[in-house]
Amino acid sequence: MHKIKLHKYIIPLGICLAVVSCTPAIAPLTASKPVPESFDKSTDTTTISATPWRTYFKDQNLVNLIDSALKNNQELMITLQEIEIAKNDIRVKKGLLLPSVGLGAGAGVERVGKYTSQGAGDASAEITPGHIVPEVLQDYKLAAYAHWEVDIWKKLRNSKKAAVSRYLSTVEGKNFVITNLIAEIADSYYELRALDSQLDIVRQNITLQSNALEIVKIQKEAARATELAVQKFQAEVMASKSMEFDILQNIKETENKINFLLGRYPQDIARDKSNFLSLVPSAVNSGIPSQLLSNRPDIKQAELELAAAKLDVKVARAEFYPSLDISAVVGLNAFKPSYLFTLPESVLYSLAGDIAGPLINRNAIKAEYSSANARQLQALYNYERTILNAYLEVSNQLSKISNIGKSYDLKSQQVAALNRSIDVSNDLFKSARVDYFEVLMTQRDALESNLELIETKKEQLNAVVHVYRDLGGGWK
Repeated sequence: MHKIKLHKYIIPLGICLAVVSCTPAIAPLTASKPVPESFDKSTDTTTISATPWRTYFKDQNLVNLIDSALKNNQELMITLQEIEIAKNDIRVKKGLLLPSVGLGAGAGVERVGKYTSQGAGDASAEITPGHIVPEVLQDYKLAAYAHWEVDIWKKLRNSKKAAVSRYLSTVEGKNFVITNLIAEIADSYYELRALDSQLDIVRQNITLQSNALEIVKIQKEAARATELAVQKFQAEVMASKSMEFDILQNIKETENKINFLLGRYPQDIARDKSNFLSLVPSAVNSGIPSQLLSNRPDIKQAELELAAAKLDVKVARAEFYPSLDISAVVGLNAFKPSYLFTLPESVLYSLAGDIAGPLINRNAIKAEYSSANARQLQALYNYERTILNAYLEVSNQLSKISNIGKSYDLKSQQVAALNRSIDVSNDLFKSARVDYFEVLMTQRDALESNLELIETKKEQLNAVVHVYRDLGGGWK
């Protein structure tokens, strides 16, 4: 069989132009709002986001925990597989740009009626001199097939570019997961250290209250105190011991939270249990807001998703245009296996070109095009929202760092005064110059203020971690 077909369907040029001219226009995108020039009227471009996390965190135990999490965290592993999926999608889109080629072999048998045009022709035709075409005709074929869609409207190329943008978006998504993972581990680590410090304070307070209880008991025997005072001090000791077990439970839960982030079963978390209040937060340099566009992985991810959505619109628009498909076959074809390799008589080849475009019912294409436009606008609004959220997050954390620092200084003075008042109240109580109620209230106020001071220190350290994350630090 020898067959060359340059076209199967010819669409007149006027109709092609009509199809193109009737194609809906791409929805215009409004310009994104510019970010403010600074966070706090500073034009210093130095930013802590450029500092690697190994350098930013000074506690070696914390560094070891983060390092282990980056190797074993399941959420991060899931994200890495999403990157592989996106990478494979690029290969799929790239393959569509090239001709598809395959090999095929077939065998069959056919008998046509004599009273048909083919049957009448076969009955009078000779394959070889003296041998007419057999009534039952076999068919054997061995051929290579090829098909290629010519990308005349850049539909396939834009589709591949969109896949590349989405692949890069998944990479930024992985960086965003890393940034948040590091911050979450640091938060939990500082929470664990704060709980250790609170546990020490509560145990010291139990010792103090127990000593006071013994003094009250002695005073009762000397008729200088009542049973009511003994029971009040006893209740206070029990309350502190109950608080001790609550803190121990919180420590266990926080340790297991860290173990979960590290992808391992429960075990003790190595940490420094020395004075938590002596920790000094790292200095913060916020830079300028425009640096968020290149430092924050979630902003870069939203930007790449927007680029992909724009390309999707172009792909959907190209569906309105005529497409050109070229197909070809070359191989061997014969009615007997012995004739299959008899050349050139058994040679088969075919070349055909098809041009086709939607003319009448284009509702499905219009619907997909409208959806692509809507997804593009969604991506734009998401991009703008991500930038706004990033700026507000940084602004909140910078304000928090400033206010918590001032609050911590005042609470430190309050704790120092209350700690001194405990000794004063005990001395006055021993000399019967104050009653037991004032001693109890003094001890209770001192305990609460010490626990609040530790909580404020934890919030101060966490705020510095959060501003590092919000500025885009941690993934580099």
